[in-house]
Amino acid sequence: VQLQASGGGLVQPGGSLRLSCAVSGLTFRTHIMGWFRQSQGKEREFVANDLGRGMSGYRDSVKGRFTISRDSAKNTVYLQMNGLLPEDTAVYYCAARHISTSDWGYWGQGTQVTVSS
Repeated sequence: VQLQASGGGLVQPGGSLRLSCAVSGLTFRTHIMGWFRQSQGKEREFVANDLGRGMSGYRDSVKGRFTISRDSAKNTVYLQMNGLLPEDTAVYYCAARHISTSDWGYWGQGTQVTVSS
């Protein structure tokens, strides 16, 4: 199983980025996809997940600014991030878990997002 995250970078406050996570080696439709982030000196935290069938969830601080989506034809999950704030600066990780478990068993390598003027 491989999860390959990309799309991070340096952006000014208020700007936008779209992260991508290309997934291979697992059955996309039977897995919940998620994004997590970890900033320096802090624990990794949940950002968003895509439950399939149009259902998704977000941490409160990104609601209305971030949107998670998946393209099943490309086995890719996205995180569209708008209205970025300096506190969004972190390494972002994509992850996957089977629909039958609460354990996020598969992780990508992370992509750095830096929000700074």
